[in-house]
Amino acid sequence: MNLNCGIVGLPNVGKSTLFNALTATASAQAANFPFCTIEPNVGKVGVPDARLDVISKIGGSAKTIPAQLEFVDIAGLVKGASKGEGLGNQFLGNIRQTDAIIHVLRCFEDSDITHVDGSVDPIRDAETIETELLIADMESLDKQIDNVSRKAKGGDKEFKGQHEFMLRFKEVLDAGRPAREIQPENPDEERWAKQMGLLTAKPILYVCNVNEEEAATGNDWTAKVEAMATEKGAKAVTICASIESEIAQLDTDEEKKGFLETMGLDEAGLDKIIRAGFDLLGLQNYFTVGPKEARSWVIRKEAKAPEAAGAIHTDFTKGFIKAEVIAYDDFVNNNGEQGAKDAGKMRQEGKEYLVADGDIILFRFNV
Repeated sequence: MNLNCGIVGLPNVGKSTLFNALTATASAQAANFPFCTIEPNVGKVGVPDARLDVISKIGGSAKTIPAQLEFVDIAGLVKGASKGEGLGNQFLGNIRQTDAIIHVLRCFEDSDITHVDGSVDPIRDAETIETELLIADMESLDKQIDNVSRKAKGGDKEFKGQHEFMLRFKEVLDAGRPAREIQPENPDEERWAKQMGLLTAKPILYVCNVNEEEAATGNDWTAKVEAMATEKGAKAVTICASIESEIAQLDTDEEKKGFLETMGLDEAGLDKIIRAGFDLLGLQNYFTVGPKEARSWVIRKEAKAPEAAGAIHTDFTKGFIKAEVIAYDDFVNNNGEQGAKDAGKMRQEGKEYLVADGDIILFRFNV
């Protein structure tokens, strides 16, 4: 499952520094001038999950392979982006290709780093970006409605239903509200919503970028962003991109833990972002474990067993017979697969089984 989060924000808020830290590379140039990033940078990141290390150790696995999430560093947007300002059309097109939005907001003062609007105000900055996304959606949807409306006049039930569905979104957008307020209620609506490709329909996570002294505590701006996120039904996390960049360059977990302790932090901000991004996309993990490898697989929440099997290979879905399932706690408490079997904790599940987060699964299939 290849899902990704687009990192957006105004120029000079720390997007590329954050991306570099997330991917532990220096592939995204970070500099103090607008539009430093032109082409989107893409990187895959392992999702932190302590459970995987535990089952890998119990299973004596030679390799440990975490689930991965893709991040896309998209160039800074500016006011007027929906009209093409600052290469806005290109940047909005890049956002359209992502599954969720991570909106980086500058919540720190630094006279050495230029702010495109001349002063720090994360709430204003959030509204600037969201207004541009909203305007772009309104223009895109109007064109789509005109096209579908003509086809609906021919009496086709598919286009008639799609047209009525689009008008619901138009009403919300025209009122200045994001498309994510409307949730599809059936497979047809899910398909139509995906075809529409509206920017404001994407789930959003606000990332407050603060200075080093406020990384552990936040500040007045981060409190305001958290309140705004709650009001919008979104989430917010606070990080210091420069600290995260330093942590990413350390070689061992011990070094990283020691550095975090000196900064008064319980965990890396990047771990919070990755987990939040994972949750934002409505995903969960299940595990496979054996002598060769312990591996975390990505599936959507409420996926049934055949769909989960397809994360390994599509043939597993087609030829699915059954799933042999051990809950994570049962695997750990009984010291692995054989102990769980002996304790009667391995279950055989069929096609209707809803995979639980953390299940350890062996699929039986026939192709």
